[in-house]
Amino acid sequence: MSAVDDAFHGLRRMISTGRLGAGRKFPAEAELCDELGVSRGSLREAVRMLAALGVVESRHGSGVYVTALRPEELIGSLRLTVDLLPLSGLLEMYEVRRVLEAHAASQAAARVDDELRTELLALCAAMEATDDVEEAATLDALFHTRIARAGGSPTLVAFLDVLRTRSRSYQMFGMPDGPTIMRTSNAAHRTIADAIVGRDPAAAATAAGAHVAQTEAWLRHYRPGPTT
Repeated sequence: MSAVDDAFHGLRRMISTGRLGAGRKFPAEAELCDELGVSRGSLREAVRMLAALGVVESRHGSGVYVTALRPEELIGSLRLTVDLLPLSGLLEMYEVRRVLEAHAASQAAARVDDELRTELLALCAAMEATDDVEEAATLDALFHTRIARAGGSPTLVAFLDVLRTRSRSYQMFGMPDGPTIMRTSNAAHRTIADAIVGRDPAAAATAAGAHVAQTEAWLRHYRPGPTT
């Protein structure tokens, strides 16, 4: 391993073992360099790597601190790598997304209230009323995000958001078969919403899983190129 790797894994070990817990300030640079056997340059590069992952933060005039290490924030940093996935890699993750979207819909159905009912039905109506590709994609994302939030787990919301963001890069609504795909997708959203509104967790999970499976099948068939 390089000196930067040594510094990175050394700091990571200090954090994972709790020696440098959430919110703690890093010891002085000289102390860390001596303990890890690395130069200041290697240590600083390792700190930059951890900062990119949301693990530490530099506070001007104060030093380097471990963040709160909230799961949803650390998972959000996965976007740095997931957004680089080619379609083949994204498709490998669809099994995970299918399971999580089904779970989220089930939880939403078990916890649905008047506010959620109103929002989901309004989003369905808005999706069915538009032919605009960008608006439809935005409403689609809002629909799924609102369902995930209803489950009460910020970590689940963050993970699904990472997966969906990359999925949106492979947009199919603008293809020649886009209008048909959009209508089928809207019908699936309506089925999911009806199950949630009707407080039927099993039906909601089945509908959400089928919807994600259909999207995966479309991606495998059409093989669209990424827009970003």
